[in-house]
Amino acid sequence: MNSILKGFLSGTGKFFGKKKTRRLLYLVALCLFTLSDFLHSGLVRRTFVFYSSLEGKAVIEERMLHRSSDRETDIRRYVDEALLGPVSPNSAPLFPRDTRLHSFMYRDSVVYADLIEAAVYPNSEVDDIFRSLLTLNEGIRRNFLFVKDVRLYIGGNEVFFEEFRGIFPNPADNSKTSP
Repeated sequence: MNSILKGFLSGTGKFFGKKKTRRLLYLVALCLFTLSDFLHSGLVRRTFVFYSSLEGKAVIEERMLHRSSDRETDIRRYVDEALLGPVSPNSAPLFPRDTRLHSFMYRDSVVYADLIEAAVYPNSEVDDIFRSLLTLNEGIRRNFLFVKDVRLYIGGNEVFFEEFRGIFPNPADNSKTSP
């Protein structure tokens, strides 16, 4: 057994020849380089849910967003990206095109997002404002597991807080948000 181990480590044993050992080392080096490049790229994959404009079925999009060292910035980037709407041509946006964030905060594991009043204006592309806000709420909870609660406001007034409390009775209950 000891001679097999010595042969394996030296590259002259029964398991590997010098060529195979060299190839294995190249493969390990390539894997390490790829892993370090991924860890230092500064990008993270986030999922977004939109709805088909024809059937109303959920359409999941994955996007690579820049990662920062600040959780609040990461969540804000996610919300801004969700407000921009889908990339898929047959998907409808969650909110009217001119909807933007008025203010945003992340404190004590709670997200506070205040949208401008344009979010509730009637629009042919947006069918149900409750579904849109629920989808945004679920998306934040699904992509950021450290978030315990999400409070959404429109024009400074909290919206659907009773309904959301019924859906997410425990503020840290993220199990209901799987896609």
